[in-house]
Amino acid sequence: MRALVTLAALFCLAAIGLAPACAERLTRDQLSPLVIPPFLLGEQINDQGVWRLENAGGLHAGFAFETEPLAPIPGFAGAPINVLVMLDLEGNFIDVRLIGHNEPIFVSGLGNAAFKAFFEQYRGHNIAASLVVGTPYGEAADGGALVYLDGVTKATASVRIAHESILAATLQIARDKMRGVATGPPAHPDPAVDEPLAWNDLVAQGLATHFRVSNAEVDAAFADTLWADDDPQARTDPDAAYLDLWIVDVGPPSIARAMLDAESLAELENFLSISEFDEPILLIETGRHGLVSEDFVRNTAPDWLSAEQFGLPVALRDSDLLIGLHPDLPRALQDGTAMILRTDRRLGFDPTEPWTLHVRANRAHGSFRPEIGSVTLSTTQSSDARFFTRPEVPTAAAPWVEALRNRQTDLILLAVGLTGLLTILAVRQSQFAAHRHFTAIRLGILAAMTVFVGWWGQGQLSVVTVLGVIRTAWEGGSFAFLLYDPFSLLVWAAAILGFALWGRALFCGWLCPFGALQEFAHHMGMALRLPQIEPDRVWDQRLKSLKYLLLAGLVALIFLAPGHLDTAAEVEPFKTAITTFFIREWYYVAYAAFWLILGLVLFKGFCRYVCPLGAVMALGGLIRGRAWISRRAECGSPCQLCAVRCKYGAIRRNGEIQYDECFGCLDCVTIHDDPAQCVPLVLASRQQNGRAAA
Repeated sequence: MRALVTLAALFCLAAIGLAPACAERLTRDQLSPLVIPPFLLGEQINDQGVWRLENAGGLHAGFAFETEPLAPIPGFAGAPINVLVMLDLEGNFIDVRLIGHNEPIFVSGLGNAAFKAFFEQYRGHNIAASLVVGTPYGEAADGGALVYLDGVTKATASVRIAHESILAATLQIARDKMRGVATGPPAHPDPAVDEPLAWNDLVAQGLATHFRVSNAEVDAAFADTLWADDDPQARTDPDAAYLDLWIVDVGPPSIARAMLDAESLAELENFLSISEFDEPILLIETGRHGLVSEDFVRNTAPDWLSAEQFGLPVALRDSDLLIGLHPDLPRALQDGTAMILRTDRRLGFDPTEPWTLHVRANRAHGSFRPEIGSVTLSTTQSSDARFFTRPEVPTAAAPWVEALRNRQTDLILLAVGLTGLLTILAVRQSQFAAHRHFTAIRLGILAAMTVFVGWWGQGQLSVVTVLGVIRTAWEGGSFAFLLYDPFSLLVWAAAILGFALWGRALFCGWLCPFGALQEFAHHMGMALRLPQIEPDRVWDQRLKSLKYLLLAGLVALIFLAPGHLDTAAEVEPFKTAITTFFIREWYYVAYAAFWLILGLVLFKGFCRYVCPLGAVMALGGLIRGRAWISRRAECGSPCQLCAVRCKYGAIRRNGEIQYDECFGCLDCVTIHDDPAQCVPLVLASRQQNGRAAA
């Protein structure tokens, strides 16, 4: 038995030595290799781990930042998951990489490969997209605007926490540093809006923007430059129009009908039916500047025109449509040059928000290989929001709701099973224990706990959750991480309810998958007729104190060395035997196998002596409000049958039940109610039979 104490103590000490250190803020030297080409790391923007991304030419191309300083959402170990996010200036994820975490399932469990693969799914998605973790549910399966990211089997709860950390940090950067990036779908023309409009209406309501630049104004722009005297026509007629431009968004049907003739209107409608994300902008130039150069190629970007919105460039492209203006338009417009440009709303262009059109004015100096100079003429335009509509932004359900939906069937089955078990134990306990097939039924329930709750449902409770709660409470964090795993939370609810009714007995005796494995090991040892080890009563009580010492040590690590906590918690073999189904490093497998093999000859040795979660359950059982195992005056003196047969050593010599060590196997209940086994009942029966015979 001393070997067990030594083994557990050495395991915890070794775990402390092997544990990784807590993640720290990355330095430039650490961060630079993580930035994918062709991007380069620029200057640090603030002390919260936000850096400037630059392209190969040294221009600002985006942001790189760590999520932990911006969104320190605690994981299951109570520590945040730190992720490096790289965003371009349009709000697209360039890359998302894992930096550090303490999630128990990945720390020497499933390993980081699956976790890192999850983050690769973000690449190319925009922050305006509604990203959720899970699978389509209900109507969402028929297609929708939600973008679903595949979770990691056995670790979906940790993945959801990481996802929420990324979204919280990213949206904070978008609001603070990228105010020009739309965080929702842009407006698009509303076909239901039908207003009779004429040219004068468009001008009066600001739907047609007029931009006029005189020759004198252009001359002033070129003043004191090499090209100041290279436009004689501007000097001759300074008040004449150099640029006389009208800008009209013809995406709304009401405006398009007022600007185009019937043939052009039909051609535009046909174009928009194919290119439904394009916003058409009609330009009419009646001055001498023109819209494009002689070298312009149709269906390409105009060489003299550019645009921007929110400080970001707006891509303009010729729509390659032949334009005929409405016959009621003024003759000056009819005689001008017209073209329809298009820009893609999916790239962030919002026609209802102000945007700026830039027109480049060129001059040439010299006749042989002349030098070209240019100035930019700019005007701002926007369309009335009444002609547009915004698609309803798909709202992702709260993470805990998504978790409930994804595990709906499992939760229903678990709830039904737990309700049935608790009802039987609370209402029909004696009849249940007296059933002639009780042992077979009990083993069947334990098998269901191992297979369904443990291996399938990943509902093996762990002291890691308790330590995470303590750490979160100490650091003042949020307990929302508990909601990400509703399956385990339901098991916790049953276990906590059991504290008041049965103490630790409900969970340790009926709901713990690893405890069930140990009980199966015991029955296998009995079937093989292996000699059983049973420490004497004094050593049994001493060894039972060990689990409280281990629990105290783990709690102390929260405050003294939290970075070592995850590996020290490997004193529990639950992750190896249940969560990863023994697919881990050999030494973890050997440790878990040791306890199961020992269980062949020592009844549930880990549960009785080492399990820190069992210590938590025993402490929780202090709120037990009843003595649920019936006793008689003869129990303990003279009868010791229940005490002798109790494999847990949970019955004292005086017959009193030691509920903090009782696992609820109901063996003593079976004996107590069986007139053929209970000694007081047997003696009473003999006396009664003797009197009857006399």
